[in-house]
Amino acid sequence: MKLAIISDIHANLEALKKAFEIIEAKNVDEIISLGDIVDYGANPNECVALIESKCRISLLGNHDEAALDIQQAHDHFTELALASTKWTHKIISDHNRKYLARRPILHEEFNCKFVHSSPKEPFAWHYIITELDAKENFRYFSQPICFFGHSHIAEIFCDSFEPSEPTKVEKMNTVISAFYKFNPKSKYLINVGSIGQPRDFDWRLSFGIFDTEEYTFEQIRAEYDVHTASQSILDAKLPQHNAKRIFVGR
Repeated sequence: MKLAIISDIHANLEALKKAFEIIEAKNVDEIISLGDIVDYGANPNECVALIESKCRISLLGNHDEAALDIQQAHDHFTELALASTKWTHKIISDHNRKYLARRPILHEEFNCKFVHSSPKEPFAWHYIITELDAKENFRYFSQPICFFGHSHIAEIFCDSFEPSEPTKVEKMNTVISAFYKFNPKSKYLINVGSIGQPRDFDWRLSFGIFDTEEYTFEQIRAEYDVHTASQSILDAKLPQHNAKRIFVGR
């Protein structure tokens, strides 16, 4: 079975549409969303509607939670993030509000664990960024692989600390794929990166495709219409920083 795993869309409709276009061409069996559909970008309602229509499995992210409970944003977000969340909270439709409210915090299927932030205390919204963070989290899941997002940084961690080097890289037009073959005796923590707002200094959208039978992972980076996405943020009178940062991936 081929699973497309996406995360951190952040209301970037142009990036999400491009990701689904690529996914459709890859003939995947399931699309799994790891959360943070909304905030920062200008199209939260459209993005939620697309996720609802295409993803049987869709998890709750911290920005999704904050869009429902604005106090969460006041308590934990920067002023810049808070401005986006207040705007999202006002314009999110009742239907989409109810949809987000029903999202689970984690999911276990296909001999994998799926979570937005981390397997350790997922409601605390911890980040996994360093090898030390990963080492702490390996003991919080029993499956061979845990997929996560939250940091917007595509990364693969292995409990045996074997090098995570791609077996091959393919480029087709504006899409680049790096392929990995996993060791069934090891455990992995895999951050699939961000669809709508990467922060690894690569502006291109990021997501992954996992083949449960071949035990391979394809990390995909792709260009999208970033200019339209940026202009829509400015048109919505959201913080200008939101419109600028998607050009540089930070």
